[in-house]
Amino acid sequence: MERGAATVGHFLGIQHGVRIATEDGTRAELKGPFFRDWFRAVKSIHGWNDGDPFIVNYVGHPMMGAVTGFIEVQNDPTYRRAEFGRNREYWRSRMRALAFSSAYSAQFELGPVSEASIGNVQLHPPETGVTDLVITPAVGLAWQVAEDALDRFVVQRIEAHTDRQWLRVIVRGALNPARSFANLLRFRVPWHRDDRGGVREP
Repeated sequence: MERGAATVGHFLGIQHGVRIATEDGTRAELKGPFFRDWFRAVKSIHGWNDGDPFIVNYVGHPMMGAVTGFIEVQNDPTYRRAEFGRNREYWRSRMRALAFSSAYSAQFELGPVSEASIGNVQLHPPETGVTDLVITPAVGLAWQVAEDALDRFVVQRIEAHTDRQWLRVIVRGALNPARSFANLLRFRVPWHRDDRGGVREP
């Protein structure tokens, strides 16, 4: 694994840091007995909706799932270079990414370093639904596969017809935002690709 634990830790730290900095409710719930409040929050989970707006549940969380999927792929030496297509290697790699994304999502929502433990988010209705536990990995996989397809059939085609470095950089970043963010988390430039060069890196 290539800096895998550090990469996951960076992502988790950024997510919780933003939550604490921007959410009054999260900061208000930081007081009190940690374990008791955490267990109460986990036991409060029921239903589907969690009170978040559509863009959070069905755009933000799928992107989170795609980012964690790319983190797994980037740290998997066996499948790191698997290319989108109708081949066993690619789909096996993405199923491994789905499993990792599911585990990360469960930890982020309910684990010891989670929304339930840091801020007790699920303790108060309507924040009790299971939406994110399902949508994050499932739609995140679809997002990841879509980025893979765009990278193969659009980005690589553009790269084959231009030598302009700036254009390659823009296209790689704009059409693969989740992969670009996952690259930043491992201290690589956003336009890095494990399966090919084609763009100069600092």
